[in-house]
Amino acid sequence: MNIVVCVKHVPDAQADRTFNESDNTVDREGVDGLLSELDEYAVEEALKLAEATSGEVTVVTIGPERAADALKKALQMGADKAVHVCDDAIHGSDAPATSLVLAEAIKKATDGSPQLVITGMASTDGTMGVVPAMLAERLGLPQVTYASELTLDGEKLTIRRDNDASVETIEASLPALVSVTDQINEPRYPSFKGIMAAKKKPVETWTLADLGVDAGQVGLDNSWTKVVEFAKRPPREKGEIIKDEGDGGTKLAEFLANRKFL
Repeated sequence: MNIVVCVKHVPDAQADRTFNESDNTVDREGVDGLLSELDEYAVEEALKLAEATSGEVTVVTIGPERAADALKKALQMGADKAVHVCDDAIHGSDAPATSLVLAEAIKKATDGSPQLVITGMASTDGTMGVVPAMLAERLGLPQVTYASELTLDGEKLTIRRDNDASVETIEASLPALVSVTDQINEPRYPSFKGIMAAKKKPVETWTLADLGVDAGQVGLDNSWTKVVEFAKRPPREKGEIIKDEGDGGTKLAEFLANRKFL
């Protein structure tokens, strides 16, 4: 079984993230980047399934040259090979355009017959969570999303989806697309052996032309959605100190009540 995992290179959440003033897109050059944390769970789940079925894991990403770092981390974790779609024309693409490029890359990587595609529940920069559904539609696959548990029995997969007030059990037949949450597993850390082995694993770099995708279908100017304007978050206000002079509990209750926490 060839399992394909979609991953994304995102700005470090601990960094001072912002937008480019020239086109209102996320600034990916002025901050450190890394493999999206939520995608690590997708990679880990794919590795577990591959180990249980003697399968192969292919990771796919879209982005500039720096996005190769996300593939590097996934390969160090244990993925077998990687595909990097790198083309300047993709810059500024929204979710529909991104799903188009991913779909064509997955088709090319699997000779048009993907068996199992796994994604994270969302990226940590955009946090939209809609690309998995769009990707499944473009690939003609059943979408089984927000899995907090995944089991595979032959050609049948079963997931558990945890909702606020209920738990759902959903079944689907392969081929299928599954998105996983951060509750599904505990991603492994790359071992020294894995880091060294990753240097010899194949990484293919494709352009839009390689995928047969017209540049007029992607990019900022051809996206359905755009960021019109942005503003920096206002500085955090100084906190209020409540001194306990025997009535600290009362003052704290009043403080919380005034802010409608009680």
